[in-house]
Amino acid sequence: MLKVFVKHLRLIIVWGLIVGILSGGISLLFPMKYSAESQVLIISRDRTGVDPYTQVKSAERIGENLAQVMRTTDFYQKVMESTATFDRNRWTSLSERKQRKLWQKDVVGGMIYGSSLLKITTYSESKDDAKALSDAVTQMVASRGWEYVGGDVAIKSVNSPLVSNFPARPNLLMNILVGFIAGVLLAGLWVYRSKRHLFGDF
Repeated sequence: MLKVFVKHLRLIIVWGLIVGILSGGISLLFPMKYSAESQVLIISRDRTGVDPYTQVKSAERIGENLAQVMRTTDFYQKVMESTATFDRNRWTSLSERKQRKLWQKDVVGGMIYGSSLLKITTYSESKDDAKALSDAVTQMVASRGWEYVGGDVAIKSVNSPLVSNFPARPNLLMNILVGFIAGVLLAGLWVYRSKRHLFGDF
C-alpha cells in the first residue's frame, strides 16, 4: 500500500497545493482585520487566612466571569455609551442578533492562567480603530468590571493595547496550511479507494 502512495506522491501533493491555494483565495473574500491585545490584572484583595494560591485561583475565576460578561449586551451598551472614539457603525447598523454575533467575534477575553491576568483582544479593519476599541473595552473592564463580579476585588490595566503588524483575521497562512493538509488527505483517500476498487485489497 505504501508503494501506491509513493507512486502517486506528486499527484497527492499537487492536489494539496490546489486545495491550499483555493482555501487562501476564499479567505481573501472576507474582510481583513487587525488585532489589538491588552491585559488587566485582577487582584482579589487580602483576606485573613487565605493563601496566595487561593487568591490567584479566585482571580482566575473572576477573570473567567468577566470574559463572559464582555460578550453581553449590557457590557456592549456601556462601551457604546462611553466617550471613547472608535467606529461604532459596524454594529449599530445591524439587527440585534447580528450585532451580538459580530460583537462577540470582535471582542474576546481570556485568562492567562497562573498570572491573574485577563487578556483582552479586539479586532477591526484598521490598526487605529483596533487600538481605539481595545482602549475602550480595557478601560471599561478596569473601571466598571467590579459591578459584575462583586466582592473585594481590584481590576487594573497593566498592558496598553499592542496592535498586530499584519491582519490577524482571517489567518491566511493557517487557512492555506489547513487546505493543503485537507487536499493531501482527500487525494490520498482517493488514491487508496481507486486502487482498492481496481485491484482489491493490496
